[in-house]
Amino acid sequence: MDESKQPDIDIPPLPYLNTEFLKSPPARALRILSEYLEPADRLRRAHIRDTIVFFGSARSPTPEEAAQQLADINAKIGKNGNGSPELTEARTRAEVAVKLARYYQDAVELSRRLTEWSKSLTNNRDFIICSGGSGGMMEAANRGASMAGGKTIGMNIQLPQEQAVNSYVPHELVFNFHYFFMRKFWFVYPAKALVVFPGGFGTMDELFEVLTLIQTKKPNKTMPVILFGTEFWDEIINFEALVRWGVVSPADLEIFHKTDSVADAFAYLTGKLEKLYLMPKGLEQVKLT
Repeated sequence: MDESKQPDIDIPPLPYLNTEFLKSPPARALRILSEYLEPADRLRRAHIRDTIVFFGSARSPTPEEAAQQLADINAKIGKNGNGSPELTEARTRAEVAVKLARYYQDAVELSRRLTEWSKSLTNNRDFIICSGGSGGMMEAANRGASMAGGKTIGMNIQLPQEQAVNSYVPHELVFNFHYFFMRKFWFVYPAKALVVFPGGFGTMDELFEVLTLIQTKKPNKTMPVILFGTEFWDEIINFEALVRWGVVSPADLEIFHKTDSVADAFAYLTGKLEKLYLMPKGLEQVKLT
């Protein structure tokens, strides 16, 4: 036996290929940096620099789904006379879902029209519809853009209950995040406009963060904001009370525009975007006068 021969040494993987290390607490900064650099590179290669972001509930059904759900419950109640308290409560929820589903269709239509308008531009600007990539209002936004034959982005987030990406986002434009704050960064950084449909805690979190950024002039840009669905927004948030209590100024309420009309939202957004990004420098006042 040759005693001079040394035993083979198990060489560890290179640090950047060490999966166990990359998933550990000491590598958190690397994971965060990855969620900044990887989307930046992919957006650059896709030639995407301007987005219109849609926020809204992932729980909204399509109009067809909501109508079918209500019809099924009414049929059950019809078979059981007046119905049980549980069925009556279920019908109330289904009736609200029908109201919410109306906004799903509005999101589809607004996204479609904005995408067609963007595709008609001839000055190398392309405003891409971006959503959270899941269902409900997010699906509606991606669906409308897809119907118009445009690119569309889904900024997905990993949750304990796995969040599926809707089928209207092409694979190459699905972005997957672990950190909410990095996802929010990529919502806002390329955004040139924001459309917010009825939604829950997540929608409110995203809306108020963007309103705060605009109020404090943190983004070095002007971003028009649409709150779509005045019945919902007037019931959920009393913005005027914030002014009465002196915690925001009257001018802060001009950051956003509330509407129930796809045509009005489309005209408001395209008018603002044309003025901000499509006019030759120095001609804004000429058009306004």
